Amino acid sequence: MALTFLQRLGSILAGMFLCASLVHAAFPTAADKPKDGSLTGQLLIASPSMGDPRFLQTVILMVRHDHNGAFGIVINRPIGDRPLAALLAALGDKDPAPAGTVRIFAGGPVEPDIGFVVHSTDYHRADTVDIDRDVAMTSSREILRDIGNQRGPSKSLIAFGYAGWAPGQLEGELAQGFWFTTPQDAKLVFDNDRDAVWDHAMKRRTQDL
Repeated sequence: MALTFLQRLGSILAGMFLCASLVHAAFPTAADKPKDGSLTGQLLIASPSMGDPRFLQTVILMVRHDHNGAFGIVINRPIGDRPLAALLAALGDKDPAPAGTVRIFAGGPVEPDIGFVVHSTDYHRADTVDIDRDVAMTSSREILRDIGNQRGPSKSLIAFGYAGWAPGQLEGELAQGFWFTTPQDAKLVFDNDRDAVWDHAMKRRTQDL
């Protein structure tokens, strides 16, 4: 029998938390982070010449960009709202579940079974990865419960999958004009109407058409 969407999502969420330590290990420490030429913490904007339909009019928060490649989360592809209690129940959480819903995003085409919670830096756990001074990322069951119990970050975005580039690949795509960049803006990441994020980001781009 085919899995229902909720069962499938439960499997995805389980994968998210089982992979949390691996995700954390993939990020450089403060001493390792590149100081020059890195797009870490910036927004990558698909240009009108983008030929890959998977990235048409996407805006990507760059989580990491260094000599090993690049990693980012698409922030403007919501795929639906789901009850937080149902998500926690699917994870096997037997404690009283908080009320409310959370919006789920498609973070990119790579490894869609791995999830990430991008959030404001007023929340921090041992496995939290700081992207810049305003935005961080945490992968744990506890952050979902904290969000539901009003103890989580003031802003958050839950995404599955990511966009990834091999060493030098993103630089080549930038040179071909497939992407623009702009400094990270919390309103674009968390607040603006998702249907308008690409338009707003394009107005802030650092390169001219």
